Order: sequence, then structure tokens, then C-alpha cells
Amino acid sequence: MSELVTYEVRGQVAVITLNRPDARNAINDDVAQAMESAIDRLEADDNVWVGVLTANTEGHKSPVFCAGADLKALSAGGQTLGTKRGGFAGFVYRERNKPVIAAVDGLATAGGCEIVLASDMVIATTRSSFGLAEVKRNLIAGAGGLFRLPRAIGKSVAMEVILTGDPLTAERAYQLGLVNHVVAPGEALNAAIELANKIATSAPMAVAASRRVVLASAFESDEALIKMTNAEFAPIMKSEDTKEGLTAFIEKRAPQWKGR
Repeated sequence: MSELVTYEVRGQVAVITLNRPDARNAINDDVAQAMESAIDRLEADDNVWVGVLTANTEGHKSPVFCAGADLKALSAGGQTLGTKRGGFAGFVYRERNKPVIAAVDGLATAGGCEIVLASDMVIATTRSSFGLAEVKRNLIAGAGGLFRLPRAIGKSVAMEVILTGDPLTAERAYQLGLVNHVVAPGEALNAAIELANKIATSAPMAVAASRRVVLASAFESDEALIKMTNAEFAPIMKSEDTKEGLTAFIEKRAPQWKGR
């Protein structure tokens, strides 16, 4: 039996792949556990600074990044489709230090869209789309979609997407700010790795600290964010990497980051 989630290191980037194409990459307990293990590996590896999350769509007539919850497993009962630390898919509520870029080539619907919303950046192909179709089955988007989608694209449009269950095209998602870049079919992974490599040239301590403040900006007051920024800034100023960054600038060379 093939791995349900694969993990591959390419330089300082980890490529995590949902690998259940025969079930449209739907999430069951086994996939959720495998996803959590993959994120554990990403977080634990000091030589890997950015993750890319993609999906195997081999054999799909119309590619599906992730169809969300495995409804057969859900209807049978006895499965949570998540983990204690990560929530749905072992991912959507997982605390992380490292950024994850979703590389989407196809439909990301229901829980699949919520996985995308829990990522930090999104690369999508022109044949991709994003939706929360739960209302069509008398369900609700219970893995963060009901509050993350309005933050990403605005309340009114999110309300329409959520209450109709109809998906957004990649181009519309790009216009609204959910997607960073739209690329040709088959090019999402390469484009995501290119972006990840660009991020990996930046200092990892500063990337992690900046990410935390940006995420907090969705719900914290300016006063709280000022305090948080100052708290993040202090240890960075004392780090080896700050000294290296300033020295490299003076010497007109690329910095050699150590992550400390």
C-alpha cells in the first residue's frame, strides 16, 4: 500500500503530498495521522525552512486537490478525520513555526478548501477552484472555513460562497486575495517550490517571527500587535543571524543563515 501522505526534501523545502488520488484525496483518520507526521518532520528538521503542500491527482478526469472529508468514513461513524493537535486533516489548527505554501491544481472543496485556508500562501492553476460545499449536504464548514474565508476574501463574497456552496474560480480567488499567483495547469508545484526557495533565502528566525505577527493581525488590536512585534524583535536582535545579516550586507555577499 502506498503512503497516504508523502514527504520529500528538496534543498531547504519539504514537499508534502496528499496521496490518495483514488478517493479524490479525501481525508480519513489515516490521512490525518499521516499529515500530522509530515508536519512534525517539517517542524523538526532544522535544515528545512519552508513547506509546500500539494496533491496527487493521477487518474483524475477533472483534477481534485482535495474533496474534503471522506463522507463514507464519516457516515460509517467512528472516525474523527483529524488529530488532537492539528484538528481536521491533522493540519487546519496545527501550531507551526514554518510557512506552508499550498500548490493547488484542481478543485479544493469543503475540507480541502479549509486545508488551503490554513496554509500561509496559495499557488493555483487556471483550472483550480475553491469552495465550501457543506450546506449542500446539511453540514457546515467546521474546520475553520467559516471564519478564515471571510478574513481572506471579505464578508459579503464569503457569505455567498458559503451559503450557496458554489466554488470560486482561481482567477476570482486571485482577485480577492486568497491566491498569490495563478499559473498554467501542471505548474502549481514548480511555482510553489520557486516561491518557497525565495522565502528560504531570508533569515528563518525573522520569517517565523514575522509570520506569527501577520497571523495575529487578523484578530489582535494594534496595541497588542505592537507589544507582540517588540517581543519578537528583541531575541532576533541578539541572534547570530542578525550579526551575519548585517555583516553580509556590509561585505556585499549573500548571508549564510544558521537559524539561531
